Amino acid sequence: MDVEVASNEDISRAVGVIDAWISAWLHDGSFLVAADKQLVTDGTATHRWYLRFAGEEKDAITVWATLSQRTLQTEVQLMPAPDEQVEEVLGYLMRQNAELYGMAYAFGPEDAIYLMGRISASLVSEEVLDRIFGSSVHYVDQHFPQAMSLGFPGRYRRRSKG
Repeated sequence: MDVEVASNEDISRAVGVIDAWISAWLHDGSFLVAADKQLVTDGTATHRWYLRFAGEEKDAITVWATLSQRTLQTEVQLMPAPDEQVEEVLGYLMRQNAELYGMAYAFGPEDAIYLMGRISASLVSEEVLDRIFGSSVHYVDQHFPQAMSLGFPGRYRRRSKG
């Protein structure tokens, strides 16, 4: 995918949209529970946000959002590398990839499994952020219990709904 370099104005606009989105949702207090912004100084990106959402199956779902000259990339750790039934875990998640919109499960640091997505920096809008962050939380809550049950059968127990 060839994505053009965003102008300084586009980057500034995207940062403003992301900051405003975060501020609005933090003020609401129900979905987004904490956020931290980091200016990236190593030249790999311009800004990075760590957004912590309340989960249903996971206590907290932290999405890293990294804005570079070309893209906004998001990632959230679904689970650590599975201890058992690795093929079953990976098969389950690869089948789920077919149902995801604009995201996919992939290996990340330490062979942990992450949900990752990427869009052009020029496409950042409130509606797109609603979709990206809402989908991130939904997909993790939806797939975390089954993946953990397969990968850690002796240690993971689903929360009881009650």
